[in-house]
Amino acid sequence: MSDTGLKDQITEAMKDAMRARDKGRLGTIRLILADIKRIEVDERIELDDTRVLQIMDKMVKQRRDSSQQFKDAERMDLAEQEDFEITVIEDFLPTALTEAEIGAIIDAAVEQTGATSMQQMGQVIGLVRPQVQGRGDMGKVSQLVKARLS
Repeated sequence: MSDTGLKDQITEAMKDAMRARDKGRLGTIRLILADIKRIEVDERIELDDTRVLQIMDKMVKQRRDSSQQFKDAERMDLAEQEDFEITVIEDFLPTALTEAEIGAIIDAAVEQTGATSMQQMGQVIGLVRPQVQGRGDMGKVSQLVKARLS
């Protein structure tokens, strides 16, 4: 896959949504592209797929938080919009890892680092993050690492 493969896929999806007159999907895709473009302009760089995945991962996390807050405030209309945006963004993310697969990655990282206590959690997370980025919730991964090291 080329450096701009994921960004090109998102751009093509935007064109498809325009042709299909799918306003909801189009709006979300434009949000993704706007976030990518903002970072490219701010940092004066061309983003690679890894960085694009990080951006989309962050967008999903923000929307999950917002959705939960809207549900707590009994604003289901807004929560449904956030949930819809999550599904659109997740269409571009790689297939999510199962808890067992994440556990295997964590076990391998713990074995590789020789970590035995919570003080070494950063080393373990450092090895796990690149393998899990965009394919799993880092909050859940962090909890699993804590459980494994305690």
